Amino acid sequence: ITRKGSVLPFFFCCEFCDLEFLISDSYVRLSRHVSKLLLIASCGSGYASDYGTTGLIDIPTARMQKDGSFRTAAAFDGRHRSFAITYQTTPWLEGTFRYTGFVESFFWDRNYEFKARLWEEDLFLPTVAVGIRDVIGTGVFGSEYVVASKGFDRTDVTVCIGWGRLAGKGDFSNPARLVSDRFDSRNADRGLGGKFSFNNFFSGPDVGIFGGFSHRLKNYPLTFIAEYNPDQYDFSVRRGGSKPSSPVSVGISWDASPGIVVTASHQHGDELGLAVQFSADSTYEPPRNAPARFISSYYLSQDELPHQIRKDRWYSRMLFDVERSGLLLISGSLSQDDQQAQLVVGNLSQAIWTDGIAQLTALADLHLPASVRTLHFIIEDAGHRTGTIVVPRPSTSYTTEADVYLRRVRVLGGRTLDNPQYRTSFFTGKVNGELNFLTRFQLFDPDDPARYQLFANLSAEYSINAHWAVRSTFALNIENNFGESNRQVSDSVLPRVRSDVVKYLNEGASGLERLIIEGRDTYGRSLHYRAFAGVLEEMYSGVGGEVLYWPSQSRLAFGASLAYAKQRDYDRGLGLLEYDVITGHVSAYWATPFYNYDVAIHAGRYLAKDMGGTLEVRRTFRNGWQVGAWVTLTDVPFEDFGEGSFDKGFYFQIPLDSIFGRNSRSKLATRMRPIQRDGGQRLESYSANIFWDLREARYDAFKVDRRLLP
Repeated sequence: ITRKGSVLPFFFCCEFCDLEFLISDSYVRLSRHVSKLLLIASCGSGYASDYGTTGLIDIPTARMQKDGSFRTAAAFDGRHRSFAITYQTTPWLEGTFRYTGFVESFFWDRNYEFKARLWEEDLFLPTVAVGIRDVIGTGVFGSEYVVASKGFDRTDVTVCIGWGRLAGKGDFSNPARLVSDRFDSRNADRGLGGKFSFNNFFSGPDVGIFGGFSHRLKNYPLTFIAEYNPDQYDFSVRRGGSKPSSPVSVGISWDASPGIVVTASHQHGDELGLAVQFSADSTYEPPRNAPARFISSYYLSQDELPHQIRKDRWYSRMLFDVERSGLLLISGSLSQDDQQAQLVVGNLSQAIWTDGIAQLTALADLHLPASVRTLHFIIEDAGHRTGTIVVPRPSTSYTTEADVYLRRVRVLGGRTLDNPQYRTSFFTGKVNGELNFLTRFQLFDPDDPARYQLFANLSAEYSINAHWAVRSTFALNIENNFGESNRQVSDSVLPRVRSDVVKYLNEGASGLERLIIEGRDTYGRSLHYRAFAGVLEEMYSGVGGEVLYWPSQSRLAFGASLAYAKQRDYDRGLGLLEYDVITGHVSAYWATPFYNYDVAIHAGRYLAKDMGGTLEVRRTFRNGWQVGAWVTLTDVPFEDFGEGSFDKGFYFQIPLDSIFGRNSRSKLATRMRPIQRDGGQRLESYSANIFWDLREARYDAFKVDRRLLP
């Protein structure tokens, strides 16, 4: 029983950053729907400055974007080429990662900025925020500021005081010196970078004043910008640049379309600038696409049905309709009095699980025997059973009030049907294959910010049974420029568990990427487990497993993972190198009640045999968006770790169903590191993953709402 096939999909993938981008059906279809993903809305008030943070041209304002806004920006002027990612992490906190190249010299700098709002604007008071530029970095852009912004009709005025670079030549003595003598001086040298320089924050003998305004035209999508920025650009000057002729810059921003803003500027009296920003709203839930339309098997005769579908059996009829809806019916049973139905169900296509439950409720109501009054949907996702949704049968609920009906819906723990009365015979013993075209990028190489590869990817899967499968992936190189990299030989003093990645990308341009056997299941109601063995990824083969204890309706979960890994040969064949390691972690997870954030702490042994811990924070929305960051500290000294001092990075996941104009659980996911070193490295797809795999099907994903209505 299969759905009608479609045009072979194309994939674009950044393997180095775990980036996978699915372009389905055709490029024409993509271009028609891409605005639905990236250009959902113009988010919040104010635009991105050239530094990525909400601001004017170079300076920040106290304005914030709409909570959950995700923005990318690229800016070019006479001194810099800057690329930034900004996320509104809460209504009052904005975070920015910035990668900046200097025109005068071949130098690229990575740094972070955070800005927190202290209070909001009212009739008489401005909104005020405090920020730190270059929180973790080399200190090239090190500065702090307190900024106030006040709106007057279509004009927004900003006044700030700044420390560090934003102090310029200084306008008055640093008031923080009254608190402590430590604020008297500022150290600009941060060595390898990647460190918090708490002693520098709000330090220095003087502070400076800067500010500006923006004015939005009434009948045109244009905003005029002017600013006063006292930054002397000493770092650029030391590398051959010139002193700014004037602290004044002016520009004009054009709202090219919802979510796209283009800004042209004349900066410091002697250079031109151009910036482009793209915005998306990670909280936005687009209108759901209606399920595929078909005539239910209930209304068809036996002659009109496939021969394996029995018209006289409710399970057979429902199975046919469920699979045509893009869902799964795995097994089922009726209670002894035939008043309750227990159905184990899966979801192949609905981006939001409650949409799938609504569809399943309608189909169950149509097909189940008339005696059934209550539906128990046992959720199975990623091979694990996460919960049970108890739904009154709509046709016997005796109410037309939606709120009354929804109050009778319950969410319970997962369970196992040990001896189901009905079980779907899924196809096993058959190899399913897929051919895709992908790209792979290596980002943030100081010699070249982006290197690439175009390759064909052949994937195959052999299902042994409902819980075990063999999966393989082979890559065939078409074109790449990894051979031009100057970092093919790592300078690491640690075991080169990741920093030799360029060798794999170059010598193993074509090769086996994965060949594993994997099983997943749930024991009882709360213990989820997986086991795996084989060629795990492009750099390692091995064997291992993971367990997760996650009681239903609990915000706390605990897990452990353990693996034996052996480094693969650079040509990505079946050969192995001498290096091997036993790596593993114990983990604790907290699904916080704050802004959809989840926190995980992992402690254990990493690939370079270093010991330490990882703090991971992710924000997840029901629409499939996920944004997060991690920091890893181990017993490796910062000097031995090398550039960057310790491991850190970002995680992004973007749903793609709105791009394709159809129901889909496909997502663009990327894990980005500012610098790839050897300390604090894990088997990313085989270490503490079950919690995140089940995130879309956990208890609070089924909070009672109108989506549960059939």
